[in-house]
Amino acid sequence: MMKSKFLILIIVLSSTIMVAQEKLADKFFSNFGYVKATELYEEVLKKGDTSLHVLTRLGDCYYNNSKSEKAAFWYKEALTKYDQNDINPEYIYKHIQSLRSLGQYEEADSWMKTFMSIQNNDSRIKDYNPENIAKYNELASAGKNQVVKLQNLPFNSKYSDFGSYIHNGQLYFASSRNTDEKKLYNWNQEPYLDIYQVNVDKKVDTVTYGSPDFINAERINTDFHEASVAITNDGNTMYFTRDNVSKSNKKVKYDDKGTTHLKLYKATLVGEQWTNIIELPFNDNIFSTGHPTLSPDNKQLYFVSDREGGIGNTDIYVVDIKGGNDYSDPRNLGEKVNTEGREMFPFVAKDSTFYFSSDGHLNLGFLDIFKSNILKDETAEPENLGAPYNSGFDDFAYFRNTSEAENEHTGYFSSNRPDGQGSDDIYSFDASVCIQIIKGITKDRNTNEILPDATVKLINEVGKVIAEQETEADGSYEFTTDCNKSYTVIGSKEDFKDDQQKVTTDNTHDKVTEADLYLEPLINDSQIVINPIFFDFDKWNIRTDAQYELENIVDVMRAHPTMVIKIESHTDSRGRDKYNMKLSDRRAKSTMEYILSRGIDPKRIESAIGYGESQLLNKCSNGVKCSEKEHQLNRRSYFYILKE
Repeated sequence: MMKSKFLILIIVLSSTIMVAQEKLADKFFSNFGYVKATELYEEVLKKGDTSLHVLTRLGDCYYNNSKSEKAAFWYKEALTKYDQNDINPEYIYKHIQSLRSLGQYEEADSWMKTFMSIQNNDSRIKDYNPENIAKYNELASAGKNQVVKLQNLPFNSKYSDFGSYIHNGQLYFASSRNTDEKKLYNWNQEPYLDIYQVNVDKKVDTVTYGSPDFINAERINTDFHEASVAITNDGNTMYFTRDNVSKSNKKVKYDDKGTTHLKLYKATLVGEQWTNIIELPFNDNIFSTGHPTLSPDNKQLYFVSDREGGIGNTDIYVVDIKGGNDYSDPRNLGEKVNTEGREMFPFVAKDSTFYFSSDGHLNLGFLDIFKSNILKDETAEPENLGAPYNSGFDDFAYFRNTSEAENEHTGYFSSNRPDGQGSDDIYSFDASVCIQIIKGITKDRNTNEILPDATVKLINEVGKVIAEQETEADGSYEFTTDCNKSYTVIGSKEDFKDDQQKVTTDNTHDKVTEADLYLEPLINDSQIVINPIFFDFDKWNIRTDAQYELENIVDVMRAHPTMVIKIESHTDSRGRDKYNMKLSDRRAKSTMEYILSRGIDPKRIESAIGYGESQLLNKCSNGVKCSEKEHQLNRRSYFYILKE
């Protein structure tokens, strides 16, 4: 009978220790102490606790430190041991992310189906397709390192306005705002398009626009459509799109099916007027040719056409400009750009990046804007620019400013998204890459001296360690971060307590935030100094908050393998003196037992002795009325270093 009771007591004590250790691990986890938390959770695991909480927390410890293989292992342990309906779906998603990080896409895809069955309204699965999941993820993450400012331009009208092109301080665009023209285009019951220009005054922080007016030209605008301008580097030649208009009577010409087609024309600048309009030789009356753009060196002209032999509804082509009105035969840009759908509105940036709009590639709906390195690499795949450039509506006519700093990305695009002023509107964008600096110095909290060789970690808002570095000889550290994010920086050094600072960045590019870290020394003369180890009244068991502090003792003794200490424990004056002497001794022994349980050699703790109420720190002796806080000050432990 005695043996049975003893076994029950052992089991109860073992269970109590596991629960206490799990709580301690949780405390380290909540303070981003993932390495220590991992150690403690694994110790609990070795003692037989395979609870869902322990398994998923182990997964989180590794996940937050970018240890994908071990994170995936522990998440899988949890997901296979427990009913998936009882598990927070977020752990399934983290498991998927870990698998993708390892390149295990098929298994990730299998778990994605499980995730979808549980989280069928989750925004992360709305565009899921097992054949192009990687592309969807790429699209969903577009622009994360940018702060994109969009502006619906003040000169937009309630009619169609689109197709921006800037040259020599003038913005050229197409608009159907000319209500003086009585004829309406049947497609949208708006007036026909004309080409307009508006003055652009760009200063360091502001851009202002004048009043738009018809382009300075003789006979460019007609009673039918004109749009889509491209101008040579020297400013002397303009290419533009127009309906197929008869030279003799200025009436629109139709094919045998009653369809009018678009053609490309060029004009020459004489004085301040565009004149000498010439039709390009590769036009035809039975198909359309339009939307011109030039290569940076002006040796090629790109355009859109639905001519015979194409891949889809409309394709993008290129011709070589040979001089005069002589051009090479048009060449289709091929299947890396063109699809069975519509490819339109090409634009070539000064770095030869090729931009175009398409409804045939992976998109958010209707026309989306894409970029491609096809002009540098014929095997290059197009990339969807993602939100906010693209929406569920038509997004097109992208133009990027040619004079901008390396980290800037400014220009214009057009869209018929519903927040505009008309059927199509022009939007400016400023997508400067927004970064900020978090920097500081690690110092000794007590002396204010700098601390070199400290470890500083940068932790994101979901608790993941995303960067780590050692401080320089002057104690300095520096991290480059994204804008509009929340971070925690934690400093640690052997024989010091950690310190941490929270920093929230805004959308100011290149802003510097100072976050000095003050680490408190654990060794002071002949003592290891930690926060007070408090005990509940009349108790000697080690509370979780006390265990958290005692881990500092463990760390110091591990860092100094020959160190020998002694432990003193004290009580307050409540209770009989003799009882308090025994109580303090039990507390000293409990403190020692906890440290030994963490793998410290018993020879390294010379003694653990209680002194009762014989060494009070304040007035609260027998018979003196004191507050609980005053009494608690006397319930303490000391750790004296006898040998280093």
